[in-house]
Amino acid sequence: MTRANLACPARHDQRSGQIGRLLAAMTAVVALGGCEQKNVYAPPPPPKVDVAVPVQRAVTRYVEATGNTAPIKSVDLVARVQGFLQTIDYQDGSFVKQGTQLFTIEPETYKLKVEQAQAAEVGAQATLKQAEADFKRQTELVQRQAVSQSILDTSTSTRDNAQAGLQQAQVNTRLAEVNYGYTKVSAPFDGIVSAHLVSIGELVGVSSPTQLATIVALDPIWVNFTVNEQDVLRIRAEAARRGLTVADLKQFPVEVGLQTETGYPHEGRLDYVSPTLNSSTGTLAVRGIIPNDKRVLLPGYFVRVRVPFDQDKNALLVPDTALGSDQSGRYLLVVNNENTVEQRKVQIGQVDNGLRVIESGLKPDDRVVIAGLLRVIPGQKIDPQVTKIEQPQASAK
Repeated sequence: MTRANLACPARHDQRSGQIGRLLAAMTAVVALGGCEQKNVYAPPPPPKVDVAVPVQRAVTRYVEATGNTAPIKSVDLVARVQGFLQTIDYQDGSFVKQGTQLFTIEPETYKLKVEQAQAAEVGAQATLKQAEADFKRQTELVQRQAVSQSILDTSTSTRDNAQAGLQQAQVNTRLAEVNYGYTKVSAPFDGIVSAHLVSIGELVGVSSPTQLATIVALDPIWVNFTVNEQDVLRIRAEAARRGLTVADLKQFPVEVGLQTETGYPHEGRLDYVSPTLNSSTGTLAVRGIIPNDKRVLLPGYFVRVRVPFDQDKNALLVPDTALGSDQSGRYLLVVNNENTVEQRKVQIGQVDNGLRVIESGLKPDDRVVIAGLLRVIPGQKIDPQVTKIEQPQASAK
């Protein structure tokens, strides 16, 4: 009896443990069932995207082109008389002033020819003086009827021949002096003289003029470039609106920069505009003239050229990175009042101090996506983070 009572508590504890485990398992099942009912999809929050209104400021509009420099004067120095080259009076590649003597071609022979012509001129003057005296005497004798008219006619003819002989002698003297002057080759203008092409002692000017060197003027210098037909129409429309004439257009400034320079540090003015367009290329030839006293620009350089023709006081600008492109052209992503992204087609203009000018398709109060373009698509709602477009520092002119 005592043993039976001792065994009952053990069985009771075992049964109670089984019931507890069963209740724990049922509780876990119920809990899992409750979790499955609450696992409903929740959409992610709209992405945060930086947006900003476009910068609005005054912008000068330019016609931009690529051109090349050319000298306004370039002359081949040649030997215009025959003789042996006696001296070379300059250093190759040096700058010379107008009138500087550069070459000497055996002057002695031509100096003697000048003296010979001068002597002949003196003889012709003496002959004319004698003929005039005889003519005067015969005229007086005819008036007194001391000689016949035929003698006066002969005296008159002799005087006229003597006058012609003097004129011929004077021409010969002048020709001899001109040829003597050709023995000294001088710089026709200020410029740089190239390396000499002949040596001292070499015979020059034998059958044709012999080239001795080349002189090139570098200050000022020309810049030749072309303008496409569309820009020509824009400039002509602006000129008509402002009442400008062709002469006024030639006063437009021209800004030039080398490929290695920042901005456009060289300034000049328009010098020539072709009267016709090239039908094969659809371009208009234009030329500017640029001061070049430091001789930074050399003939033959390729340069960047721009010509200001208009100013927009309220231009809209955005960073280039905000622009996208597709088959239809360039576009911007704009956020509307409902914070939905829209794709806006725009016409772009020039770059001004690091920002792109938007010609059309954008309003001053539009919010433009300026960062995170790859995270947004048209029609998507976003969380706009309003910021301000930072303007790069103005580039050097």
